[in-house]
Amino acid sequence: MKTKKLVELAKTIRSKNAGPDKTTFDIVFREKEVYELVKKSNAITREKIASLFNVNDDRISDFVYFGPAFAIKFTIYRSQPSGSPGDGDIFACQQYPPLYDIEIPVE
Repeated sequence: MKTKKLVELAKTIRSKNAGPDKTTFDIVFREKEVYELVKKSNAITREKIASLFNVNDDRISDFVYFGPAFAIKFTIYRSQPSGSPGDGDIFACQQYPPLYDIEIPVE
């Protein structure tokens, strides 16, 4: 089976602060067909995200396929509040790289 990495298919993969206690992630595609391909592949699911980020499922507050924007969006509760001692990424803008290497079946 032929696959491509998510980073090859997505227009945007990003993370950002969603308040003091959450980090939100966006995976956005240019074309509806690519979005639908990724969605139907089941390569990106709530369970996969929990495993990838090594968190329990209950730390994922939201997970949605958002068709109007050709996007997959999810939000994870932070392990500590943004800006607290020991927080290495106050703006949560460096949390997305684990998503790059998700293999998506393309054939």
